[in-house]
Amino acid sequence: MSETIINRRQIQWFPGHMAKTLRLMEKEIRNVDCVLQILDARIPLSSLNPEIERITAGKPHLYVLNKADLADPDITRRWLDYFRSAGAGCLPMDSRQSGKAHAVRGPIEKELAELMQRRRAKGMAGAAIRVMVVGIPNVGKSTFINSFAGAARAKAANKPGVTRGKQWISVGGYDLLDMPGVLWKKFDSLETAANLAFIGSIRDDILDVEELACGLLSSVRGIYPKRLLERYKLGQQALELPPCELLLAIGVKRGMLISGGEVDSERAARMLVGEFRASKWGRISLEQPPQPTPTQEEDADAGQNI
Repeated sequence: MSETIINRRQIQWFPGHMAKTLRLMEKEIRNVDCVLQILDARIPLSSLNPEIERITAGKPHLYVLNKADLADPDITRRWLDYFRSAGAGCLPMDSRQSGKAHAVRGPIEKELAELMQRRRAKGMAGAAIRVMVVGIPNVGKSTFINSFAGAARAKAANKPGVTRGKQWISVGGYDLLDMPGVLWKKFDSLETAANLAFIGSIRDDILDVEELACGLLSSVRGIYPKRLLERYKLGQQALELPPCELLLAIGVKRGMLISGGEVDSERAARMLVGEFRASKWGRISLEQPPQPTPTQEEDADAGQNI
């Protein structure tokens, strides 16, 4: 659990333009053929916006686990199985690589097979497929669109809040509607809020960077303790330290000292968060797929025996 980061206050970031975006989605959803929702492969559930799910529920849906090159590949494979077992189209993606986003064309057309057949019957085979591209802030929507288009057609940056208004982008038989990244008003899970903060989907300037770093340490050392020790050349006993003391130990190892021999804890925290986001710890996933309940397993067995 990553509750260290928010032991004093809830993390919330829902500026006015996000409320406007949700209203815009509700208006535009009737004008598109399907929805392509970009998730972060390191935190698929935490990056799955329940408001977007509600608004887009009536449309064919495809999930893209973006930034898969930063995530643990074994866990990503399990996430793909999880989504597909629920009947959802899903594929991994590193949309920063040129041309990789074209891999979604086949799944989109599969999702829309019935619609495309009806169009052909009406002599509309050439009509563009209209796709709404949605996701949380900083998940890589604009980068995905630019890769898909083969050119810089959408504004992209490694921080939340760059895209503020809708953008229609036409490319190769598709009309892509790029919607601004949007969160939801209240996080029911403290862990979800922390995970979103770790990957940079919540503006850093509203966060305490030292709490952020301590929460990240608390989370990662429970999943990848060896990676943490190797990266910062720590002994096994360091894993027993409280997160804030662990942060200081890392600061000492990196020589981040100020007058009097004290650790510059803010500098150490910024370094730690920056290295995680740059994937210098290796490929890490902060969430694993939920385990099926006994009832779900029994239902699956029963289905196989029919």
